[in-house]
Amino acid sequence: MSAKWERDSEASKGTLTFDIDVETINKGIDEAFAETRKKITVPGFRKGRVPRQIFDQMYGEEALYQDALNKVLPEAYSAAVEEAGIKPVAQPQIDIKSMEKGQPWTITAEVDVEPEVKLGEYKGMEVPAQDTTVSDADVDAEIEKKRQQQAELVLKEGKPAANGDTVVIDYKGSIDGEEFAGGSADNYSLELGSGSFIPGFEDQLIGANSGDDVDVKVTFPEDYHADNLAGKEALFKVTVHEIKEKQLPELNDEFAKDVDEDVETLDALKDKVRKQLEEQKEDQAKAAIEDAAIEKAVANADIQAIPQSMLDEDINRQMQQYLGGMQQQGINPQMYFQITGTTQDDLKKQFAADAEQRVKTNLVLQAIVDEAKIEATDDEIKAEIKDLAGQYGMDEDAVAKALTKDMLAHDIKIKKAVDMVADSAKQVKADK
Repeated sequence: MSAKWERDSEASKGTLTFDIDVETINKGIDEAFAETRKKITVPGFRKGRVPRQIFDQMYGEEALYQDALNKVLPEAYSAAVEEAGIKPVAQPQIDIKSMEKGQPWTITAEVDVEPEVKLGEYKGMEVPAQDTTVSDADVDAEIEKKRQQQAELVLKEGKPAANGDTVVIDYKGSIDGEEFAGGSADNYSLELGSGSFIPGFEDQLIGANSGDDVDVKVTFPEDYHADNLAGKEALFKVTVHEIKEKQLPELNDEFAKDVDEDVETLDALKDKVRKQLEEQKEDQAKAAIEDAAIEKAVANADIQAIPQSMLDEDINRQMQQYLGGMQQQGINPQMYFQITGTTQDDLKKQFAADAEQRVKTNLVLQAIVDEAKIEATDDEIKAEIKDLAGQYGMDEDAVAKALTKDMLAHDIKIKKAVDMVADSAKQVKADK
């Protein structure tokens, strides 16, 4: 086979021209005839028994060409791609240049290819220094969160509602005197200051007493998810049934044991919380260093124009992963779009915003893998399978069947490239 690759004016597009030899064509025609003869009936012959010579006389060998091409083209195209040394990133547009009987067939394929990457500096990147210290105030704040979580709601007698209290209310909303769907509820518990209702709604209930009727006037935000309500002024007739306030537990050893059965004292709880916060800050610092270092490595690289097909593939993959995550939580795509008041196009635009940066990052990391000759060992692949099985509660054999060795090796090599760039980065404190 002789394959010829010609780039277009756009660096990441081109035309691949290749021939399919006569021997391969004939095998394809034979296979096509074997399938076709099963479907046709010719007078004088049982179905599926018509001889090839009779078929050719009646229909002509050319009647088999399209089916034969469908059979031989995938392998011929793959061989041509390998010979030309290109990396297609999308399905090609095939054009048949010649299909003469007894001659090689000439095919052209319009192909989007992976853009070339010339790496710049990617080791020793200067990144902002990360502060991983945990102060006493940090620990106290985390303990206070736990204390708030342990709070009990008790009935508030003879006092008006204050920020942080929970009110039990009936409400009925209307716009221009007309009630609207989803604008009413009975015995609804609302924490004042939680920000869970329309801006301004909760503030107008501060100072109300049990048994009060309150007219709450608000304006829906311009970007409200329901188009029919966005920007509209609304009146809510609210009845306050009860007011409840938080009763916080005392900070003592009993509180500590209630929060965490593995500790016996408040001091032990504080020590444990400090260690947890330190681990969180270390993880956050590592992620921040990775992001900053990789971003610089991408900025330092020279990357050819990225084909739209690569961007589209990335966007579709991100959308599938996101909606798949929603599905695991019991929210199907239709339900998600209804809840959020968005459309599939909205979600597509959301992921399209950073698609180019994600694709560039993947290209640069792959180029680092190639330049640094990073490999994945069999032991590392086995460890990755074990780790994934633990994460998703699957059998290791099931993980190994779902993900090919090449896929696992690719992910491991990319992780190693990220670690290489991040571990070599130099933390620099900002000038004051």
